[in-house]
Amino acid sequence: MHRNIFLILIVCGILSTASAQEHTIELTLGQTIERARRQSPDAQNARHSFRSAYWNYKYYRANYLPALKLTSNPYLDRAINKITLGDGSVKFVEQNLLSTDLTLSLTQNIPWTGGTLFVETAAQRLDLFSNDTYSWQTSPVNIGYSQSLFGYNSLKWDRRIEPIRYREARKTYVETLELVAARATEKFFDLARAQSDYEIANTNYANADTLYIYAQGRYNIGTISENEMLQLELNKLTEEANRMNARIEMENSMQELRSYLGIQEDVELQADASDHVPDLHIDLNLALMLANENSPEIQNMLRRKLESESAVSKARANAGLKADIYLRFGLTQTAEKLKEAYQNPLDQQYVSLSVALPILDWGRGKGQVRVARSNRDLVYTQVEQDKTDFGLNVRKLVKQFNLQAQRVHIAARTDETAQRRAEVARKLYLLGKSSVLDLNASITEKDTARRNYITSLYNYWSLYYTLRSLTLYDFEKDAPLAEELERIITDDL
Repeated sequence: MHRNIFLILIVCGILSTASAQEHTIELTLGQTIERARRQSPDAQNARHSFRSAYWNYKYYRANYLPALKLTSNPYLDRAINKITLGDGSVKFVEQNLLSTDLTLSLTQNIPWTGGTLFVETAAQRLDLFSNDTYSWQTSPVNIGYSQSLFGYNSLKWDRRIEPIRYREARKTYVETLELVAARATEKFFDLARAQSDYEIANTNYANADTLYIYAQGRYNIGTISENEMLQLELNKLTEEANRMNARIEMENSMQELRSYLGIQEDVELQADASDHVPDLHIDLNLALMLANENSPEIQNMLRRKLESESAVSKARANAGLKADIYLRFGLTQTAEKLKEAYQNPLDQQYVSLSVALPILDWGRGKGQVRVARSNRDLVYTQVEQDKTDFGLNVRKLVKQFNLQAQRVHIAARTDETAQRRAEVARKLYLLGKSSVLDLNASITEKDTARRNYITSLYNYWSLYYTLRSLTLYDFEKDAPLAEELERIITDDL
């Protein structure tokens, strides 16, 4: 009977262990970053933003392509209307008519001038129900052109600005994924640090409990003072509280990482912080060149300057003489039958010119131009400052990164030495050859060294991915960063 109960307990323990393993996910830094790039809210927002930028760019490109359009505006009019007769008199006449029309037009914007060229063909039928008659009016072909002579040419400026905006969007997407990697690195090492603190707290509590039990025996035989025994009891209570706090902090860090990685299940995450870091040395001049070529910040600066110039051009156009010209030439004919309406067409021309010249606007137009110029000068100044700060930031990060690998090695050696010293101090205290103060100091140094080591690992990878986001370059593989942007667009279809 007892043997059966013992076997059941063993089986339950095995099943419980297996179940716990099934609900634990062990993550390396690389796996964490890969999950974050696929599932994190920041990565999903970046994909949506890029898709939006892509379709805006497609819309811009479509403005420079021919557009074919079919339009119709039929109407029924049954009312008493005021009609002007041939002799100039006016008479109210009852009308009952149906007008149907169809127009096919091909338009093409001209980016160099900002005008629009069009070719169209049209036909219209008019049914008079009161007389039970109908007639046709056709325009087999019409060629026209409309142009603002002194206005703002949005097509010309869009042609300069929109390609830069799209390049900025492409580079921003790649940059955002690297920033996602940097943020995932932060959350990964937050968990690694919390788990390390929890392990330290467990070890410290176990050691403090052992030392307290040992101290009670020594106190009973009078080899240590009551003050020293109370100090060890206080150490035990402190370590017990530290263990509880470390557990709470670990749970919070785990929840933060689960949320960022899009893991819905309530699973345990185990951060495997590898102590291997590539011994990279980044050339400062190369990093500056790559940053100036690849960073979306540079495209952003260029776009802002062009947009400020565009605003000045628009203000000038709105403040001065305005003139619009409209030309249309073609053929037309009318008949009672549709076929006859296309025979022997007559030529037709239409030319209009509208002019508006501000005489007295109390300086409104001139003020708008000066405001636009001031804003342009402000943008130029800000861009120059941003460019200087950008270069200084790249320099600072490269110098910090080139020292960080050595810092990791020093922190690893310090951690190893502190661990050995704490163990020696514990043994010396058990032999009665060391004081409790020296023991406490060794424990504090051991814990600090472990935390500093994990922090140095985090700083290394954080600097690395930040530099990748600025240069869009993989220094480990010595290759530019690239993403399958077409696949993102295809997924949206």
